[in-house]
Amino acid sequence: MQGAATADARHELALEKKRKLDQSFLKKGLMIALYSGITYGLYSAFIMAAQTQGVWADWMGTLEASSFLVVFILPTIATALNDLFSAVWALLLTAKQGKLGDFIQTFRSKPGIIMVAAALVGGPIAGAAYVIALSMAGPIVTPIAALCPAIGAILSRFLFKQPMGPRVILGILICVFASGMIGFTGLTGALGPGVVPGLLLAFIAALGWGIEGCIGGFGTSMIDPQIGITIRQVTSGSVNLIIILPLLTLFGGGDLATTYQCVGQAFADIPSVFFFVASGFFAYTSFSNWYRGNSMCGTALGMACNGTYSFFVPLCSWIIIGLIMGIEGFALPAIAWIAALVMVAGITVIAVNPLDFLKKKGE
Repeated sequence: MQGAATADARHELALEKKRKLDQSFLKKGLMIALYSGITYGLYSAFIMAAQTQGVWADWMGTLEASSFLVVFILPTIATALNDLFSAVWALLLTAKQGKLGDFIQTFRSKPGIIMVAAALVGGPIAGAAYVIALSMAGPIVTPIAALCPAIGAILSRFLFKQPMGPRVILGILICVFASGMIGFTGLTGALGPGVVPGLLLAFIAALGWGIEGCIGGFGTSMIDPQIGITIRQVTSGSVNLIIILPLLTLFGGGDLATTYQCVGQAFADIPSVFFFVASGFFAYTSFSNWYRGNSMCGTALGMACNGTYSFFVPLCSWIIIGLIMGIEGFALPAIAWIAALVMVAGITVIAVNPLDFLKKKGE
């Protein structure tokens, strides 16, 4: 009897240690996903800052604001430059870790193909849809695009059977609501004819990012996260420059020679390239931590924490472009600060069960 009791006690102790280890792993994953939201804010701020410098400032000052080149082509060039510099950062760090051979081998493997699929869905497809949506409908698309955590959570529940209790669902809904609070600050009175197709494209972007979160998190659970993010950035940068850019140009009736002349000028423009190098580094950091966080704590929780970018993008833009660079128009509205507190509450609900504190007080 005493031996059986001792065995039961050891079993309970082992289960308790495993539970604490799982909780520690989960919380670490949540912090990594939250960090990806912060670095996404820095990436966005630097890529916007780049487009205020050198040849970009000349283009914005001389070209018609509503022209196809300004609305579609130049933002796509900026995205391509950012992704290419991000790919360079990823390759350099992969080489430093002695993993270039693994990168080449993994590219041709099943997990590598999964990561390529994630890159195509979340990079060129979702990214291009979002850029066009912004051009057609303006800031109204932001709350729709911010639905990606909810979409990712739903997809992960059905595809990977990731459990979501009522508390986690409540936390995710709070985060999505906070993102919407920030997005709706950009709404203005009149709605143009491009609003409906713009909203549809924004939903496509949210769907793409939701799918990428599922696929990317699943892929990096099978391979080295560093290899996974390198595949993602190399694929996204190459496809943006070689496929998406010419397709957009031809779709708009533009001239490929003019488009790639702009690409050459952008690459040679030292003042703006400095900012693109910085934005590429933070894009690499953000996406690598996003994938890693999703693989550690699940797509639903990881994307909810990453969704804090809805606050960190305007915050980092205000600090870097507004305060440091002295460019007006980036002040943070009061509702953004309120939404930030709401978002912190949502993340807290996801990460911590309030009943645990009550139990500790009652002990």
